[in-house]
Amino acid sequence: MRLLFAGTPEPALPSLQALLDSRHEVVAVLTRPDAPAGRGRRVARSPVGALAHEAGIPVLTPRRLVEPEFLDTLRALAPDCCAIVAYGALVPRAALDVPRSGWVNLHFSLLPAWRGAAPVQAAVRHGDEITGATTFRLEEGLDTGPVYGVVTEAVAPTDTAGDLLGRLSVSGAALLAATVDGIADGTVVPRPQPVEGVSHAPKVTASDARVEWAAPTAAVDRLVRSVTPDPGAWTTFRGERLGLGPVRPVDPADAPELKPGELHVEKRRVLVGTVAAPVVLGEVRPVGRRPMPAPDWARGVRITAGEVLR
Repeated sequence: MRLLFAGTPEPALPSLQALLDSRHEVVAVLTRPDAPAGRGRRVARSPVGALAHEAGIPVLTPRRLVEPEFLDTLRALAPDCCAIVAYGALVPRAALDVPRSGWVNLHFSLLPAWRGAAPVQAAVRHGDEITGATTFRLEEGLDTGPVYGVVTEAVAPTDTAGDLLGRLSVSGAALLAATVDGIADGTVVPRPQPVEGVSHAPKVTASDARVEWAAPTAAVDRLVRSVTPDPGAWTTFRGERLGLGPVRPVDPADAPELKPGELHVEKRRVLVGTVAAPVVLGEVRPVGRRPMPAPDWARGVRITAGEVLR
């Protein structure tokens, strides 16, 4: 089949590569326009755009998919099917109607759970033990289309969103390639999603990533892991923002009793109180500095008894 691939960030790369390696022809790649990236905020191609360029595939970067120029180009390309992974914008009806076999979306959850922009973060934050990836036929509703196939993935107790997404991007790529093969061969039929079990995972903002120390230990742990690496957990210390890497819950018998947010410095670890047992800080990132182990940071700032994170 003639395929158009739509995607933008790094987790979409395994899927694009899988389709480039398949028996199908990727005639073009659709990705978000170049944008500032990295610490220097230099304008750069998206990861998907960069891989497509290296492979010699035409790259389309419209600002909006309702632009007449883009729709004319899409019709001229005459794709049989469009595959989409983390593109970053909704596809309008005028574009959905172009390929005869529709658009197939790879979504990183077991639909209908965690429809929306941040399914992996939601799975980690809510303590899901099993998640996965789903291929489904795209329609105008938000992740509501009928399902072609799924793969499952266990969520480890120490998984960050980045860890989990890395695994799902690989297993999901294989699922997407198999789904496209099945569509071409007429061997897969999309089936409606169940009406039960619907949940939503809206985009996670920086304000969502602030740690509330007056929460249970498990909730603090899951929140931090769910926003690692992006947008990154944070708190404040002495009125300044402090970035946080994953924390480690400790046995209450192995730690002093601390108030929520209260710091306790030992030779090899830095503890912070929650509403239940304390947690051990991992890496921290003061404003304008590189991440460092929490004990090194604590020695540098000379924490005094009773100081707190807020």
